[in-house]
Amino acid sequence: MSISSKFAGLIKSVTLIERQEQKAVILSFLLIFILMAAYYMLRPVRDAMASDWTNTEISMLWNIQFFLSLSFVAIYGIAVSKFKFRNLVPAVYGFFAVSFVSFYFIGEAVSDPIAVDKGFYLWVSLFSLFHVSVFWSLMADLFNKEQSQRSFGFIAVGASAGAIIGPLIATIAAQTIGSESLMLVASVLMLVPLPIIFVLQRLKSTDLANQLIMADLSEVTIGGNPLAGFRQFATSPYLIGIAIFILLYTAISSFAYFEQTNLLREYDRNQRTGILAMLALVVNILTFVLGFFATSRLTTRFGMPVTLSIVPLFMCAALLILALAPVLTVLLALQVARQSGNYGVTRPAREMLFTSVSRESRFKAKPVVDVAIYRGGDAVWSSAFAALTDGVGLGIAAMAGIGAAIAACWATVGYFLGGSFNRRGIAADAGKNGVQEAELELS
Repeated sequence: MSISSKFAGLIKSVTLIERQEQKAVILSFLLIFILMAAYYMLRPVRDAMASDWTNTEISMLWNIQFFLSLSFVAIYGIAVSKFKFRNLVPAVYGFFAVSFVSFYFIGEAVSDPIAVDKGFYLWVSLFSLFHVSVFWSLMADLFNKEQSQRSFGFIAVGASAGAIIGPLIATIAAQTIGSESLMLVASVLMLVPLPIIFVLQRLKSTDLANQLIMADLSEVTIGGNPLAGFRQFATSPYLIGIAIFILLYTAISSFAYFEQTNLLREYDRNQRTGILAMLALVVNILTFVLGFFATSRLTTRFGMPVTLSIVPLFMCAALLILALAPVLTVLLALQVARQSGNYGVTRPAREMLFTSVSRESRFKAKPVVDVAIYRGGDAVWSSAFAALTDGVGLGIAAMAGIGAAIAACWATVGYFLGGSFNRRGIAADAGKNGVQEAELELS
């Protein structure tokens, strides 16, 4: 047996990924690795800026972000309808790379960069969701339902690995070349994955053998109404369920983000960048372990209802502990657990949900859910947090108690959403079998 065969067998035994799927999975791993490394160079720069502003200012930016996201999703819908499919995803990443280069030179040219900083904060926040949504849209288009349950956990490890390397580079660069120069480094890195995307589109019909399950339309446009994603979302109980799941997640993440921001006010910007980069490093090491060893086994052994609800249940318990012991160490541990659990388990499981919708929904309705609804949640919850803390004066213990109740609702929605995914899969298999039986009768 050759070394490559032994290696392929080892990967299958550890990750459950079949041999013929491994090339596409490894390239997908590399693609998200590079994209996340670039983003995690930019994220500490963005978050370091936030501690210069009040909670009310940040809340206002998050509300602006919601409307920016709505506008960008609509523009993206036009691109989906007009661009050839094979060029769509590379065009998105190339566009963002050019935009970050522009921010660097504009920031260097102006004497008072406050407005530029806030614009950069908004743009990175848009990019943070949009580039991941587009990536997972591509993955849902490449892999079928069964393949996704085996491979998405491993692919998500690539995101974690990139999120480990990115903060390491950011930590060093913040003390050497300065945090602003990271914009240029990240922009160049974003161009590297473009040829990988074209190879993956070819592997869909060769190694993955999905040309019959999901027709290869790479040389044509998806077409249709550019705003169809909004209509599809509003009329689909399944997509609305995913949106509610995301909205409840954003409530928990908003709580953790604002408390983190408050704790970092006493540090200067470069120190904040270094601290946040180190926090991200710890989170993503844990995410790496979860995604590599746990996610595929959770989904294949316990099913989607358990996989989608396990992290929310853990967060409910953690927030109850924080309510009883509202100290800094507990809060930081909660932040690490929340992020690693989300990136390692909840996020890849959530992306599997989109393998059971149409291609048009993956590329038009999915950004509505992933970006517009997510940022809508940020806007609502940030306003609520600012009102309850700056206005009413609630402390960390009271907010943690409220968060625990929200996490319990989040777990409940996740359980029922996983059941809906299973039912859609059964219905799709029944329809497929019916078509095959009809073809046999005709033959």
